Amino acid sequence: MSARHDSSPLTHQVTLTVLTLAAFALAIVVDFGFYAANQADEASLERQKIFIADGLNDQIAAVQREQESVTVWDDSVTNVRAGNQAWIEENLSTWMYSYYGHNRVYILDAANHAIHAMREGKVVAASAFGEDEPELRPTIDKLRHMLGEPLKADASGQPAKMVAQDLVSLQGKPAILSVMPLVPSSDRVSQAPGTEYLHISAEFINDAVIGKIAAKYLLDGARLVPLSEPVGPAAVPLVDSRGVILGYIGWDQLRPGLTLVRKIAPALAIALLVAGGVLVFLLRRLRRASAALQTSQDQAQYLAFHDTLTGLPNRALFEDRLRRMLLFAGQDGTHVALLYLDLDRFKHINDTLGHPAGDELVRQTAARLKHTIREADTVARLGGDEFAVILLDIPDAGSVEDIAERLLMKLREPFRLIGDQVFVGASIGIALSSGPDTDADDLLRKADIALYEAKKNGRGRYEVFAGDMDDLLLRKRKVESELRKALDGDGGIKLAYQPVFAADGRRILGAEA
Repeated sequence: MSARHDSSPLTHQVTLTVLTLAAFALAIVVDFGFYAANQADEASLERQKIFIADGLNDQIAAVQREQESVTVWDDSVTNVRAGNQAWIEENLSTWMYSYYGHNRVYILDAANHAIHAMREGKVVAASAFGEDEPELRPTIDKLRHMLGEPLKADASGQPAKMVAQDLVSLQGKPAILSVMPLVPSSDRVSQAPGTEYLHISAEFINDAVIGKIAAKYLLDGARLVPLSEPVGPAAVPLVDSRGVILGYIGWDQLRPGLTLVRKIAPALAIALLVAGGVLVFLLRRLRRASAALQTSQDQAQYLAFHDTLTGLPNRALFEDRLRRMLLFAGQDGTHVALLYLDLDRFKHINDTLGHPAGDELVRQTAARLKHTIREADTVARLGGDEFAVILLDIPDAGSVEDIAERLLMKLREPFRLIGDQVFVGASIGIALSSGPDTDADDLLRKADIALYEAKKNGRGRYEVFAGDMDDLLLRKRKVESELRKALDGDGGIKLAYQPVFAADGRRILGAEA
């Protein structure tokens, strides 16, 4: 029986160890699986972003090709020079909308003045160009600069295309912008440098355009995401040449890794449930005991250094902070102020309204003190209606007096206790650290003496500790001590009588002791 009894704890330990190791190994496998799936999803997302970016570049190139079909044309140059608005409308503006889907077209003369404008397939006043000009101007200037430079060749040796493009925001909507000069397609029409008319075409990046891009790469849910909406990981920013984000192209992310995990999830879930169930059964009691112990320790730690009624630091934490702050102040060359505060009519409130009202008064007082001082300072409850405040980095006594006055004014405001409005007030004693050698106990004593003086001089006020207060208190305590000794001893006090004479100075009427 003894052997069986001795082996039971060991068996339990071994079983628990094996189960823990098994759970650990399973967790590693699961984590690795999710890691691999996540990596596959991340790689797929990067490919999807490349697809969208390439598709957007293709669409920009398509806008340029479509625009080039009408800008490199003898008829375009001659009819625009002649001001043939009907021809311009049919071939350079509304046709660009109906055939290619370009949303806005502007024709500018050599001085960059608009001579024709089209929006959404309808010719509008040329002055409409002014609404979009601030967004279009940088690209127009860029093309004019290119036209003023010597003609360059591209990589194939052919003359480089004269085109300036960008992404812009027109009335809050992102668009592909392409600006090209109207140039002859043959030598039959001559054109002097600097006299070129400009063809400006803008195609909004809307859901239809994005849908064409996404369809090419089999991406679902492609849409335009404005800046006002949150954007997920499956998104590509629409950035102009200055680096400003105009919006995003978003889509439903393809997640091959997650899809695979979902397929194997049922079998994996069963394995996890079996292993987890055994592990939970074995660890449940230990967790409960550990949680209860931790809660108990946390509560004991809190109660050891905080007042249960107000949640403020208690005397132990207060004295520890005071010593630390004096040490830091001594190293930094700054001053610390200590305020002792005592409510003036606390006993009366307890006697008339009861202890619940007194407790509520203490809580409200603590809240007012905490909201009046700085966050870096400390307010503590020392017991009953006694509070203490530690103020850091105090330049002079005047600053402390200003704070004390604010505290007194705050505490003079009426308190609402159990449906009644009561007025309390307080007395404050102040002591200032004198240098790096200031002792915490000595500062406490001085603040206590100053509080005593404040109460003695009428309450509802503050007093700053001065050296003569110490002397007066010492003399008072000396008289008190000597009087006690005299009362306890024999012959320490003698009774003497002084006669009381009549007005004539001859007759004795009585005596006073």
